[in-house]
Amino acid sequence: MLQRRLLLIACLSLCAAPALAQDPISSTAPPVPTPAPAPDLGKTVRVDLKTGAGTIVLELYPDKAPITVANFLRYVKGHRYDGVDIYRAVHTPGVPETGFIQGGVQNDPKRVLPAIRLEPTTVTGLHHKDGTITMARLSPNSATSDFVIMIGDNSSYMDANPAGTGDNLGYAAFGQVAGGMDVVKKILTLPADGHARNPVMKGQILDPPVVIISARVEN
Repeated sequence: MLQRRLLLIACLSLCAAPALAQDPISSTAPPVPTPAPAPDLGKTVRVDLKTGAGTIVLELYPDKAPITVANFLRYVKGHRYDGVDIYRAVHTPGVPETGFIQGGVQNDPKRVLPAIRLEPTTVTGLHHKDGTITMARLSPNSATSDFVIMIGDNSSYMDANPAGTGDNLGYAAFGQVAGGMDVVKKILTLPADGHARNPVMKGQILDPPVVIISARVEN
């Protein structure tokens, strides 16, 4: 379950910087506010994520993951992703061409929105395959802005596993890279020897990070 532990560490990083620290939301916390899903989004919505390394086109599935997509679109339409970073690249041990990249507002109090309810893969029917975009989280119902894009199939590690013990809910996949997967793979290969606030992330922090110039819904 190494990949799942790595993604869990990804979420812990969001609470590590004193200036941006927020208390993690535990699995026993009261129900969190969730954005109301827009009923007129249709089956897919495309978002152009323009980065300093190139453009990544995301195809989102509001018919399958309405809460998670609505939340992501609130950040996009509010321009909350503009100017923030893709800041982390994690390689699968022994398979360096696979792994994931991570970006988001990193709990910037001026940009972050309330956490949302987790939509597990057992509910959405989506899976963490190559190019899947999913939400970083700490505990269930704690995801806010930070997202992760898979390089390689991680379904066996990231999908919900009802037969598993402990936190077996997995992560909220909500879309797929529809264009620019070459950009995603290029980001994975960039220097990642930046300062790690958490020692276990040594060798995973992009230096320099890749700036998200803009995120816009395609017309």
